[in-house]
Amino acid sequence: MAPPDGTARRGTRTGRTRRGTLLPALLAAGALVAAFAVPAAAATTEHAPAAAPRSAPVAHTPAGHPAGHPAPVLADKPYMGWSSWSLESTNFPGVNPSGSESWLTEAHVKQQADVVARKLKSHGYEYINVDAGWIGGFDTYGRPLPNTTTFPDGMKGLADYVHAKGLKFGAYLAVGLYFDAYNDGKSPIYGAPGCTTKDIVYPDLRKTSGWDNVSYQMDFSSPCAPKYIDSVADELASWGVDFLKVDGVGPGSGQGDAAHDNIPDVQAWHSALQRTGRPIQLTLSWSLSHDKADVWKQNANGWRVDTDVECYCDTLVTWNNSVKQRWNDVVPWIADAGPGHWNNLDSLDVGVGVMDGINDVERQSYATLWAIEAAPLYTGDDLTKLDEYGLKLLTNDEVIAVDQAGNPAKPVSQATDQQVWYARDADGGYTVALFNLGGGYADVTADFGDLGISGKAAVRDLWSHKNLGTSKGSFTDNLPPHGSRLLHLTPSATGGAPGVPLAVHGTASTAGSVSLAWDAVTTGKAPVTGYDVYVGGHKATTTSGTTATVTGLSAGTGYTFTVVAQDARGHRSAPSKAVPVTTPAAGGRVPYEAEAPGNTLGGNASVGDCSACSGGKKVGNLGAGGSVAFTQVNAPKDGTYLLTLDYLDGSSGRTIVVTSGGTSFKLPLPGSNDNNWGVPHSVTVPVHLAAGANTVSFGNPADYASDIDRITV
Repeated sequence: MAPPDGTARRGTRTGRTRRGTLLPALLAAGALVAAFAVPAAAATTEHAPAAAPRSAPVAHTPAGHPAGHPAPVLADKPYMGWSSWSLESTNFPGVNPSGSESWLTEAHVKQQADVVARKLKSHGYEYINVDAGWIGGFDTYGRPLPNTTTFPDGMKGLADYVHAKGLKFGAYLAVGLYFDAYNDGKSPIYGAPGCTTKDIVYPDLRKTSGWDNVSYQMDFSSPCAPKYIDSVADELASWGVDFLKVDGVGPGSGQGDAAHDNIPDVQAWHSALQRTGRPIQLTLSWSLSHDKADVWKQNANGWRVDTDVECYCDTLVTWNNSVKQRWNDVVPWIADAGPGHWNNLDSLDVGVGVMDGINDVERQSYATLWAIEAAPLYTGDDLTKLDEYGLKLLTNDEVIAVDQAGNPAKPVSQATDQQVWYARDADGGYTVALFNLGGGYADVTADFGDLGISGKAAVRDLWSHKNLGTSKGSFTDNLPPHGSRLLHLTPSATGGAPGVPLAVHGTASTAGSVSLAWDAVTTGKAPVTGYDVYVGGHKATTTSGTTATVTGLSAGTGYTFTVVAQDARGHRSAPSKAVPVTTPAAGGRVPYEAEAPGNTLGGNASVGDCSACSGGKKVGNLGAGGSVAFTQVNAPKDGTYLLTLDYLDGSSGRTIVVTSGGTSFKLPLPGSNDNNWGVPHSVTVPVHLAAGANTVSFGNPADYASDIDRITV
């Protein structure tokens, strides 16, 4: 948990752990280990059958799938269900009277399964996932066994109960080899003659996982290590497990060094689960590093993008800790979601108002974000106490259909707390969410120009199941604090032309060129074959991709760019929304160091060493009153310039407020999730500058912000 600037207050947003953070005071490290491993005397004898010969992975074909037809993709849609951790972790009166995780019993899980089968199954909910706390010991082969005191019928017995209700059963493991499974290195590995637990970990017994108090890092250079994972995967399959969550995975979970590189674990689990022949979804937790997104997509069906949603307090969640952060942290991952692998935003605790810790307005916004992001919908509420409003939120089939369509929305802008998120549907319509993330009532407007809609559009409210008539040019609603609206827009006339290119933005500039990027157009009656880029209404270049660089421009000059899509039939879209960019002076863009003597540091902001930074320095302790002002940012004329910010953030991301010419906007910055505050990342954004010297400042009056290396304009 090394903070960006060496101060303890900066290392994490929340101060919690287990499943995703720092251990709260009521959870001492020893208690956590005890919850994972009870003395061997408490262990049962649930063993996996003899392992079948393992050669190549087998296809995950659901039982009864017709021969000769392609098998459906495992996790082709975001899964839906219930998970135990929210109730295990809460201090809500009476839920965990004996301390952390005491709620978790076979009887309680069966009660939740009963409600899912009776009230939620018909709406698509099917997974019953048991989180941490079920392990009661380890067998002679180092494989986990259930605690027979709390799970008297064992995991197989509970899985059979769940399956009998037409539901699926999920289990949990921490990454690495549990301490108590090691057994001084003496336990043999099932199905691997000559291998023992000593052979599957590093000799120095280095700790791994996000908590460092659960498991040893496994050494997959030893052929014995994947054999151990195989043996546990076979055990899970023999019990009837349909879903596995592997927790504390790095890089991510606040860890990023070699001892916390769990990529080999994830790859081994992926292969082992495939070879069982049973379709078992694999999801990874928590706060995975986006730098390794391609690895996670190849080897898992989902991943957590942030820390735990639970507040570890006397409710299940609160808005500030940490529901609201999802609006920022999911953004870098939006393009990574798709059939077979989804962005996991954690539990959807909106079903029991008295326990949830948020008001009804916030409950709807919480559920709206999960739905538009095609996130797995799994609630952590006590379903035996569902209130009427919570049940309506969880069973709104129009909203569920948005989630299951698997088409994640993206924000038009996050410069303010009043945000519009959209997804263009395959039929030419739009799913649009309006959010007021601020603390007072405010208008939120969906500008049809941002969505590529010309003319009128029919508007339907998905939460209320009401048609709201037809709007032209925009749709506005006055929303309460933390309020939302979920809409479907159907343009009055789409014709057969391609959709308008959306999210056109500048990515780079020189004295004589501007580079642009935009989202691919996938709507229309024929495939899009290319895009024309216009400067001031004159065609400048054509490309078959979604990026282009326009050359031959003049230095210190303002230009307006638009993009038009063209399809195989020669049909053309309407122009995109115009994007203004002013080129830099003849000398090109200029870098400005954050630590430069002429800059002004405010509050607790301070200069620190940074070997990977330009000039070997950075400015940290930003936000919460700390700020840095670049006081001599020069521009050849008034205009909108592209500013590249080199910043450092080892958390799941923070928001910085940028101020130029008296105008401020919010800029969420993605973090690395690996606690590495020494490697710069870059983002390019437009800023307005006046001719001559400008002051551009960075801070955040309400929260902590990322560290800054330099800017280039």
